[in-house]
Amino acid sequence: MIIDIHTHVFPKKIRDNRHNYFPTESAFKLLYDSPKSTLVSAEESIAVMDAEGVDRSVVFGFPWQDIDVARETNDYILESISRFPDRLIGFCCLDPAGKDAAKEVERCLDGGLSGVGELAFYESGMDTNALDRLAPIMAVSQSRGVPVMIHTNEPVGHQYPGKSPNTLAQIYRLTTRFPDNAIILAHWGGGVFFYHLLRKEVKETLGNVYFDTAASPFLYEPAIYTVAIEIMGAEKILFGTDFPLLRPSRYFEELNSAGVSESDMKKICGANAQHLLGI
Repeated sequence: MIIDIHTHVFPKKIRDNRHNYFPTESAFKLLYDSPKSTLVSAEESIAVMDAEGVDRSVVFGFPWQDIDVARETNDYILESISRFPDRLIGFCCLDPAGKDAAKEVERCLDGGLSGVGELAFYESGMDTNALDRLAPIMAVSQSRGVPVMIHTNEPVGHQYPGKSPNTLAQIYRLTTRFPDNAIILAHWGGGVFFYHLLRKEVKETLGNVYFDTAASPFLYEPAIYTVAIEIMGAEKILFGTDFPLLRPSRYFEELNSAGVSESDMKKICGANAQHLLGI
């Protein structure tokens, strides 16, 4: 089974009127102001899954600051998984600083969603205040036994829309603050997995942390797969495309070109997600 852990879908109202949200949602404008930034429906996502051999996808929207827009998008995710229960798995997405954020997470999990994310701090980074705001959501997620996906990125290199000012120290502090949560660090965790090589502490601290591959073809050479496998094991890596940013075939090409073994490919592309999500 191939599972894409990281995809975005939006209701028609938002797809057709994205510019209406820009004045009050600066992070959304940052990522989706460009006409090249595609917004897709659940049906469009499934069509690509069918074309490229993906069995199931985790779908979510955007971490809206406006809790009403977040609820509307989460309702679309709930409705989508009810229509396609064998294909789509839903996560609850919202701004951790939003009003009643933890209550919205509880509502979504009660409704049938399977996790939380992709949560992001696009403009602030993950400072102490951000982690304080995140804490109630992490508490709910831990009590329900569901994973939380956090947007991270490499703190060096070129700038691009959505590259937050997080640091490796902040990413690591997140994992030490919530050691009992199952955490998915998107976009390879900004590279923090390298510190699995340290002799003390870090490997244990990152024990419940997984790393997804979202946007990898835009960020890293294909060799990152074999390097990451050698450093921390294939069991920690989750196939995620960030669709519609990129199609699954781009990742399959890079996995093959990197020389990833068949057994490790099965873990990365589905078995790890099955275990994490209890499928």
